Amino acid sequence: MKKLVSAVLVLLVCSALAFAGGGQQSGGASGQKRVLYVARAQADLFAAWLANSITKESAKYPNFTVTVQDASADDAKQISLIENGITNKYDLIIVQPNDSEAIKPVLRQVAAAKIPVIVTNPRIPDDEFLKLVNSVDANPYEQGAVVARFALNQVPQNGKVVVLRGPDGNMHSVERRRAWAEEFFAKRPDVTIVAENSGHWNKDEGMRYMEDWVQAYPQIDAVISMNDNMAMGALEAVKGNAKFANLLAYGVDGDAGAALLIKEGTLTATSFQNADSLAEKITAMANDILTGKQTTIVNTDIDCPRYDKDNVDELIAVHKSTGALK
Repeated sequence: MKKLVSAVLVLLVCSALAFAGGGQQSGGASGQKRVLYVARAQADLFAAWLANSITKESAKYPNFTVTVQDASADDAKQISLIENGITNKYDLIIVQPNDSEAIKPVLRQVAAAKIPVIVTNPRIPDDEFLKLVNSVDANPYEQGAVVARFALNQVPQNGKVVVLRGPDGNMHSVERRRAWAEEFFAKRPDVTIVAENSGHWNKDEGMRYMEDWVQAYPQIDAVISMNDNMAMGALEAVKGNAKFANLLAYGVDGDAGAALLIKEGTLTATSFQNADSLAEKITAMANDILTGKQTTIVNTDIDCPRYDKDNVDELIAVHKSTGALK
């Protein structure tokens, strides 16, 4: 009887300890490696797509599990989540930076803790970090450039345009905007930017700015946006307004909603940043690192093709194949 009581007490104590620690674990069978993915902001359509794709792709690898946490476009929150990842001794951390500069100190902490890091969308364009952390990305300059070159012969002579940037500390926003400066505005000095602001990748902010701009400026010929989400917000602001029936609108990401708007003729063009392709490379890299196949820092890119009304059916087919469109 004493032995039975002792055994029951041991089981109760073990169960209590397991329950108490459960909130810190990412789940999975015993022996699996634990990977933390800190997403930029799930309210951002592309960020949500990427997080979902990483979760789906990681299911192909039985040796590790992924916990996804949302930084909600808050630098302090993202830093805190990564610090928690260090404290909880994750085997690998994947980060989608909200602000590349703000995140540098905590990434040094992760590296000092000997935890491998993969940075994605965007990578940090800094020689130190290209050698310190792995990255999987698309070339943001080319993402903007393929659309800017397409716009060269579309925006009317002496056109008036508005520009929507992403977060000013974000490398993708900065490089896409630089591409527009060099590939379009430098070659079309007749075009005037009547208004420009950062919409932080957010559809609602794109809509809000556009609502103000259409009241302030009698002529707007094109919306130049550093992502599709803000462009879609701007288009929503002028929906049904005959004055803007011929408005041109350019974005980046090529998500499912953007594909449908190109098909209906409201969004003019986008460049495709395929979250599924990013996720495939990210999870494969994570597996290689965790299994010891990859022992050096690797920085790699996916392609970023342009889509417009002439080839948008290909983009729609991609989204149908993934289930994003019916």
